[in-house]
Amino acid sequence: MDTPASSSPHPAQAAFAGLRAYLEEQILGQETLVERLLVALLADGHLLVEGPPGLAKTRAVKALAHGLEGDFQRVQFTPDMLPADLTGSEIYRPEEGGFHFQRGPLFHNLILADEINRAPAKVQSALLEAMGERQISVGAATYPLPRLFLVMATQNPIEHEGTYPLPEAQLDRFMLHTLVDYPDRATTRRIMDLARREALEARELPPPATPLTQETVFAARREVLELTLADSLAEYIAALVEATRDPGKYSGKLAEWLRWGASPRAAIAMERGARALAWLDGRDYVSPEDVQAIAPDALRHRLLLDYTAQARGVTARQCVEELLRQVPAP
Repeated sequence: MDTPASSSPHPAQAAFAGLRAYLEEQILGQETLVERLLVALLADGHLLVEGPPGLAKTRAVKALAHGLEGDFQRVQFTPDMLPADLTGSEIYRPEEGGFHFQRGPLFHNLILADEINRAPAKVQSALLEAMGERQISVGAATYPLPRLFLVMATQNPIEHEGTYPLPEAQLDRFMLHTLVDYPDRATTRRIMDLARREALEARELPPPATPLTQETVFAARREVLELTLADSLAEYIAALVEATRDPGKYSGKLAEWLRWGASPRAAIAMERGARALAWLDGRDYVSPEDVQAIAPDALRHRLLLDYTAQARGVTARQCVEELLRQVPAP
């Protein structure tokens, strides 16, 4: 018998429920993207979003910034960018007779790295180092990034001319890889109405009544980490990750499809993501369904498919679905 959800949510849960409702009012038809943004925020991770242009990816992270007491910076990645365009650089000031560090756009709480695969490898590495180390080194000096620091990077799956695909080792830095798709006809009509109202009122993205404080976010993160996760469920997560590395033990089909499996970061991402989903649902325990719900986004970018499987049109999503079928849940 399932344990009933708590009838009186904690203050942080109520605050996040309000933030979620605000985001879903502003980002129509992209409930999964909204949920994954909140999961990344709660799990102190970063998010890679892939989808065609015009699906409110920029609007989503901008709306999240409106809903938080934090600042936001959008960076459009281009082939002519330099690492200093992200990190900042030492500027000589003649009046002072010395150099002064001019901070770059990464010194903000929420970063939108738009079309990350448009920038060359050195720029991608500068961003991913900041994501992993939460600091920036320029010359002999090291500068810490804000405690609340979330990167949402986007990729366009349609146009690949002039792009620099992220290598697997760098993709592994992202906690989740989320796919977004076109809304249905009814939602498109609602989006049209929302855009017209905003144009009439000459405004965009009104802030919520009460933005979340950063302390509320940190308190919520502590609550997420303290959720009950049974040993059998932790073993299930470890088994799912092991199955990507030794697929022949579970499925001949997986053995044909997979050339390289997931790292321990995948297990951490699934565990943290499942905890966040349970917490957002108002529960104080994690269920197998939470793990199964987050598994595709936690594993998709960490699986390297065999060339033959790719030629046959096999996708990472199919591999994860086969994993979930073959690895028994507790």
